[in-house]
Amino acid sequence: QVQVVESGGGLVQPGGSLRLSCTASGSIFSALVKGWYRQAPGQQREVVAVIAGDGIIKYVDSVKGRFTISRDNAKNTLYLQMDSLKPEDTAVYYCKFGSTWGQGTQVTVSL
Repeated sequence: QVQVVESGGGLVQPGGSLRLSCTASGSIFSALVKGWYRQAPGQQREVVAVIAGDGIIKYVDSVKGRFTISRDNAKNTLYLQMDSLKPEDTAVYYCKFGSTWGQGTQVTVSL
């Protein structure tokens, strides 16, 4: 039984936008810390944005002002709005609830 489902990745031109979604079962979504991570080819997985139970949000410097993490508790869904995308944002993006990972979704930024 799939408990975490990601969606929203795809191919976009530089300067474009995408919104990633990650829906989890209630017990998983209830994790205090939720976040988005990414892994580019040949590189280590890195944190992109995290949101804590008290609402405190942190972003990696490279996405500040361009990406926005949010959550809809009624829908058990975590979002990542990505604007002004750059080629260097190309990666597989993963959501994470506590210690549970999503399956990943590919984001490619290219002409």
